[in-house]
Amino acid sequence: MSYNEILKDVFPLLDGTDLASCMGVSKQWRDIAQDDYFWKCLCSKRWPSICKRPSAPTVTYYKLYKTFYKRQHQKKLLPPRLSFSDLEFYIDIWSEDSLIFSEVIAGPVLQKGVWNPPPGICDVLRFHLEGPEYKMTFSVDPRFSVPLCQTISVSMLVGRKDSNKVACIINKSVFDYIDRTSYRALAFDYLEFSSSYPFVSGIRAWMSLLFMDKGSEEVIDVFGVEIDFCDAANSEDEVLWLFDMLDWN
Repeated sequence: MSYNEILKDVFPLLDGTDLASCMGVSKQWRDIAQDDYFWKCLCSKRWPSICKRPSAPTVTYYKLYKTFYKRQHQKKLLPPRLSFSDLEFYIDIWSEDSLIFSEVIAGPVLQKGVWNPPPGICDVLRFHLEGPEYKMTFSVDPRFSVPLCQTISVSMLVGRKDSNKVACIINKSVFDYIDRTSYRALAFDYLEFSSSYPFVSGIRAWMSLLFMDKGSEEVIDVFGVEIDFCDAANSEDEVLWLFDMLDWN
């Protein structure tokens, strides 16, 4: 059996990535690997119906495979049209019907890395805050304590300084999950997007109260707040694009 015949027996056993790699070995390998029969075999495994056509496709099976079997890479985002300096956040937290926290937080304060948690927090929470996921955090000063027997809820609006418009991020959602492993109380709400983006939905905004024990499992001592959109946005630019798409009024 000749060298070329051996290659022609081996190449049909390869997947598309390996066959394409063989084309870079030498001119001889490339000429053999470009045989459209090999690529028709690969197409028949991936898209069997395309090979049942009575006439061959207008392009080669090699080009067909190359075009539609490309590995999808994450597209690079365009620079966001907003920045945190354009934004301010209005956060109100209630315990039952009593307002226990009400602040306007400047956008730059919420950017990642502008606040360090206090000493004495548990290791699990510290590892979480230092993790790679994009999180917006700010400190609560003065701290406040909340009895867990009461319903704790939150609303969060965001305002644009350039247009004086406001959008809703969280609308009176309840902190109904207390994670005592990471010392976080969590609430979420679904973002409302502009009608210009009709196919964008189901993205949640999460807010966590970061707390320490206050000598009792029934009361939490809140020292910070964390906000994230990790369902869909895991970088500053992605978060700013989410804000840009909100239903601004």
